[in-house]
Amino acid sequence: MATTTSPQTHLLPQTNNPFLKKPITTFTSQISLRTNPTFKPISIKCTATTQAQPQAQPQTQSHSSDRVFNFAAGPATLPENVLRKAQSELYNWRGSGMSVMEMSHRGKEFLSIIQKAESDLRTLLEISSEYSVLFLQGGATTQFAAVPLNICKNDDAVDYIVTGSWSDKAFKEGQKYCKPNVIWSGKSEKYTKIPSFDDLKQNPEARFLHICANETIHGVEFKNYPTPNNKNGILIADMSSNFCSKPVDVSKFGLIYAGAQKNVGPSGVTVVIVRNDLIGNAQDLTPVMLDYKIHAENNSLYNTPPCYGIYMCGLVFEDLLEQGGLVEVEKKNKKKAEILYNAIDESNGFFKCPVEKSVRSLMNVPFTLEKSELEGDFIKEAAKENMVQLKGHRSVGGMRASIYNAMPLAGVEKLVAFMKDFQAKHA
Repeated sequence: MATTTSPQTHLLPQTNNPFLKKPITTFTSQISLRTNPTFKPISIKCTATTQAQPQAQPQTQSHSSDRVFNFAAGPATLPENVLRKAQSELYNWRGSGMSVMEMSHRGKEFLSIIQKAESDLRTLLEISSEYSVLFLQGGATTQFAAVPLNICKNDDAVDYIVTGSWSDKAFKEGQKYCKPNVIWSGKSEKYTKIPSFDDLKQNPEARFLHICANETIHGVEFKNYPTPNNKNGILIADMSSNFCSKPVDVSKFGLIYAGAQKNVGPSGVTVVIVRNDLIGNAQDLTPVMLDYKIHAENNSLYNTPPCYGIYMCGLVFEDLLEQGGLVEVEKKNKKKAEILYNAIDESNGFFKCPVEKSVRSLMNVPFTLEKSELEGDFIKEAAKENMVQLKGHRSVGGMRASIYNAMPLAGVEKLVAFMKDFQAKHA
């Protein structure tokens, strides 16, 4: 590892992105560069002030007695240490004399925040300089339109795999801006499966293949990804509900998008990771706020971004790195999911998960009761035990436990103990 340390002012390298015309700010930093011909993660320590700052608490999953276990699908639970750090910096961010919520998005303080957030995300996912990272607004739902508007012409064919409600919504929105075709749908089986990739009949003339990597409502998750057979070789994924929950080979995708409010921050931020050669070809009718080229050229600062949300995402990225990165995070997520699914499967049918075992989500666990009339009691009694937001999505009913990165193991263990006690009372 080659390391350069200097008290002088440095510029954050712009990762060879042809759409970033010039650096936009300077800030005092310590930069570590690892020699790699394609990927140069950058670790940046923001130092907005020379005043001594209190040391951060150890980055461990804990749970305070005055907080509930929140199983909501999004907005979702955040790491406690991240919340406490944000609390400590809320009034006066690192001696700057102002809150992040008060900062100019073009001031040096916020520029250091957004640049470090991008750098840490690049490190987490090993995102090469061939991709731009954009922090946008509008949620993943806005990307249902932005993706076809930027990536194809209105008469281009596009393939969609529909594995649940969100990929279905993406397909329907795409009908306005391209010629989409559903090459597989799990609707007839109530969205409980992922197709065999060998059986997919892809259109070789399709501009791209679109998937939803994890269906939040139905609890099905791609464990690996299809290879697009289209002439362009472009795979696009909505990763909103499993973003940064495990390692992903970004190079297999032309574009990844994700709402932040499940695994990496509060609602209001949408992350787009897009290959640079796909930028700059937006359809003429594309609104300026949906044009990736505009946002890439302006470093996600074309207009005022969701500053505080980006700051919170940055704290979460730091936390994930301090846990050991996404390999370690995935191990924790697998352990939590295994405990919960085992409790369901070993209940002799009292609890049931409809999803095919091989594609069960590590993030969103839907389940029902054999005696459906007890579901209301289950949810109410769980809430009395400080376990909330277990009601299933209104479109499918039943229950759903979302166990994202920030859900501690203790939360899952408490839920499983409650499930067993509930079964003993009502079986």
